[in-house]
Amino acid sequence: MIARRLLIRGGSIAAGTGASDPYVKIIERELAPDGIEVLNRSRPGDTTFEAVWTYYEDIDAFRPDILLVHFGIDDMYRPVYRSEFKENLVQLIRLARSRFGPDILLLTSPPFGDPSMMDAASIYYRAIREVTVDLGCAYLPVHLWWMSYLESEGGAGRPLFEDDERYPNNRGHRIIASAVVEKIRSISDKSGRP
Repeated sequence: MIARRLLIRGGSIAAGTGASDPYVKIIERELAPDGIEVLNRSRPGDTTFEAVWTYYEDIDAFRPDILLVHFGIDDMYRPVYRSEFKENLVQLIRLARSRFGPDILLLTSPPFGDPSMMDAASIYYRAIREVTVDLGCAYLPVHLWWMSYLESEGGAGRPLFEDDERYPNNRGHRIIASAVVEKIRSISDKSGRP
């Protein structure tokens, strides 16, 4: 019996680009014994604009108990202005809360090895953090979790990506999955919902 529904809405990383065993599939397996159904409505290349435009078909139609929002990298590459990115996140959260009131979790993505790319990504990661603080959402700084993993492994980061540093490989997706599973269990415990 499914006790809770988790819906993931994001872009390329959440859609699994670059991995045969993406983090969404891993968390689906991990959370099934907890009675959490995982639905993935992410698509490669989607930005927060697409998320707003498809809100009713991709999110509202499923009315999840937990909404995980994972954007930023595709927004950065399109490019979506930081102010637009932030406003799109706010619209998604406000719509979901007014329509069905889920627990909401916002994620960042892995860090970049190239300092100039990391500087660009940090602009979006800061916007995500600001929205979580302003709107009282749960926050998972994947980039910090990832850096902690790299430090514990001696800094060997390249094997965590495919040829394109935007897309983690299976090993990279396992890092993301471990962080997400821990956070989702924490959210489920705190919410008190079955």
